[in-house]
Amino acid sequence: MSGMPATARPRLAVMISGGGRTLLNLLKHTRSGSLGAEIALVIASSECPGAEKARDAGLRTLVVPGRISAANLESLLREHRVDWVVLAGYLKLVSVPDSFAGRIVNIHPALLPRHGGPGLYGHRVHEAVLKAGDKVSGCTVHLCDQHYDTGPIILQREVPVLKGDTPETLASRVFEAECSAYPEALQRLLSGRGHG
Repeated sequence: MSGMPATARPRLAVMISGGGRTLLNLLKHTRSGSLGAEIALVIASSECPGAEKARDAGLRTLVVPGRISAANLESLLREHRVDWVVLAGYLKLVSVPDSFAGRIVNIHPALLPRHGGPGLYGHRVHEAVLKAGDKVSGCTVHLCDQHYDTGPIILQREVPVLKGDTPETLASRVFEAECSAYPEALQRLLSGRGHG
């Protein structure tokens, strides 16, 4: 982009494991300018529908099966000049490289610290919320540490749990909240406003 100011937009690596809905939502926000960043790299844990959608959207996409060591992840991120890592339905535990501590972000489809941890992802989360009889659910954007769902919280958005909800109807309402919460939280982080 000649003629543009020298201040480049932060470069994101988005890590996925599934259908790619969150990735496409973030891509829409980066391309519209409402999220001041660019998606420089997509890392998929397997050859999933999301990887295909990423390629179709013209994004550099790598499939890296299994758990990525911190050293390998750091090498990939440096190679692609990545500033921030964004988890978008990535189901492997991320080994956070020291150089990226505080720069790996996740969204969880419940209000942490409730209903988080190993094995609680996707519909399992919504089943746990309904089984617990919670009146409110939502989503949590948080920084990643070396454990599932325990890093500092950046932003939470609540949605009501309605009478007669199923995991599917609750998931749909939570995802709607995620679509605005994630870009907002990322913009907050990228502009240095962070959490707290």
